[in-house]
Parts: sequence; C-alpha cells; structure tokens
Amino acid sequence: MVASLRVPVPGKSLVVRTDASVTIGTGHVMRCLALAQAWQDAGGRVVFAMAETTGAVRARLGSESVEVVSIEAQSASARDAGQVGEVARMGKADWVVLDGHFSVGYQSELKSSGLKLLYLSDDRSSERCVADVILNQNSDATGDMYAEREAYTRLLLGTRYVLLRREFLAWSRYKRDIASARALLVTMGGSDPDNLTNLALEALSMVRTEGLQATVVAGGSNPHFDSLQATRTGAGATIQLHRSVPNMPELMAAADLAVIAAGGTLWELLYMSCPVLSFARNAVQRHVLEDLDRGGIVQYLGDPRQFEPAGLAAAIDALAASLKRRERMAAQGRQQVDGEGARRVCQLLAGLN
Repeated sequence: MVASLRVPVPGKSLVVRTDASVTIGTGHVMRCLALAQAWQDAGGRVVFAMAETTGAVRARLGSESVEVVSIEAQSASARDAGQVGEVARMGKADWVVLDGHFSVGYQSELKSSGLKLLYLSDDRSSERCVADVILNQNSDATGDMYAEREAYTRLLLGTRYVLLRREFLAWSRYKRDIASARALLVTMGGSDPDNLTNLALEALSMVRTEGLQATVVAGGSNPHFDSLQATRTGAGATIQLHRSVPNMPELMAAADLAVIAAGGTLWELLYMSCPVLSFARNAVQRHVLEDLDRGGIVQYLGDPRQFEPAGLAAAIDALAASLKRRERMAAQGRQQVDGEGARRVCQLLAGLN
C-alpha cells in the first residue's frame, strides 16, 4: 500500500517543468510522475509544463489525471521561465519542480517570482544552484557536488530518495524466488535512441543457457519497433516482444535477471530484487553503475558504443549460472531502494510551504 503523508497538501498545486523526446528519453518524466502521484495521494494537484513531449508520454500523464501545459518557447530560455511562472501563478502553486538542464539564470527567474524550487539533479559538477531543495537520488551523490549551492538549499541525496511510481509500491511485500534463472527481461528505456534493444536481440541468439526465455520491452516512444520485430524473428531464442506495457512490475517480478541501459529502470529493478546487468549511456550513469558494481549490487556492462553481442551473451550465461551472485544482488537491491522516496520528498515540500 502507498503510505499517506503525515503533512497533507490538500488543494495545493505542484508545477513540474521537464521534457521528453526520442533524443532526451522519458526518464525525467517518469520519475517526476512518481513524485506527482505521491503529491496527488496527499490531496494535491499536479501540472506538467513541457516544451517537448511525445504522444505516449502525453497519454500516460493524461491517464494519471495530470494536466499537461505546452511551453511555447525555446527550452530553458528566459521566456520559458516566464511561462512556467505564469502557469504556477494561475494554478496558485508554491513549488516548481525542475528536471533537466536549467541554468542558474533560469532558476533565479523563477525564484524572483516568489516560487520555491525543487531541482532534480544527476550531474556531478559543482555548478551554482539557487534552488530551495536539490534532489540527487543516485547512490554516489555527495554534498561536494553542490559546493556552489546557497546557504538555504536543502540537499536530498542518495537512494533513500529514489522516486518510484505507485505500480511498484504495490509490490512492497514481494519475495523473490532466486533459484531459477530461465526468465530474462530486456528493456532499454522509453525511447532507446541508440537502438540497444536491437543489439540485445542479436546477442540472444548466442546465449547458451538452456531453456532461457526472454521478454523484450520497447518503450512507447521507441521509433524502431518494426525493425525489432524483424530481428526477433531471426534471433532463434524464445522471445516475446512487447511495446509500452502497462504491467512492468509484473514483468520484473517474473524475470530472474534483466539487461537494461540504466536510468529509472535500474532503481525499479533493484526495488523488485531483480539481478541486473546494465549498460551506461553517459558519464553520470557510468559513475553510478561503477559504484553499484563495486558493491556487488549490479553488474556493469560498459559503454554501449563498445557493445559486443558475444560479450553480452557470455555475461547473461555467467550470471544465470551463479546462484550465489544472484542471491546477493537480489538481497542488496531492496536494501538500496525501499520505495519511500517520493513520500519523503513530498513530506518535506509540504512542510516547507
């Protein structure tokens, strides 16, 4: 069950400024949706202000009773900030959530309107930030990353603040049977701009684990679905290919191990106690995965630009064959992510109103 907030926010509006596209991906939106759901559960209203989005993202937000307002300006510009301020004013919102690359000038523009800011960050740089609260949910987050913050800025750092959507929290009592290693989940995010899913399908033809069955999920904003169907036909392994599934927690629960490309899916799988093999699409993801790999929590597969199908197949076979490694990864996953992050963040914001 989703825990209720101790500090209610009845009628309070929350404005979320973020974007989604095939290039950007959908990760920013999906973690903000988790925060939006927790805010709604406390009795509040949420509006997403977006300069870029996709049809699949807009449909998902609509299904969650989240209003989407279009920003008719260059993303992250002063005009953009002005329009977001107007959305907040019309909605009588105190807080604006920023998830993306928004400069200190952009933040200052909103602050000058009397708004409070929550800035979701993954960056390791020490660029100046004037937000009231900075949230970095990565396992390697430290205060040194934000040395240029203001004296009033609160830091929420680490996996204690991982934002998980409602559909995952329903699995809080789930206990995984780790003995089997025959079900593999492959999912590379909402848009998969590098088409890693296709490369993973090629690798599946080289897997030697007897009886392995793969479930491959392409996100709703993935533009490569037709070619994925063709690759699946020639892959040889037992593969089910899906697009934009409504039951991802169930698929994660059914999987014995998973191959992904980091992002929000990483934290979801850790919460579901599923052993993970993961690529990193950027330096931020690489640092996080290296940190988790050192702890034996995740197996880091490297940069997808050096992707070798045979190497991925060998990694899958090795993890499937090692009950001890999978037991350790499953146990440590839930210890990293307890599912209370969104509730904790909303409780803090409500208390600072």
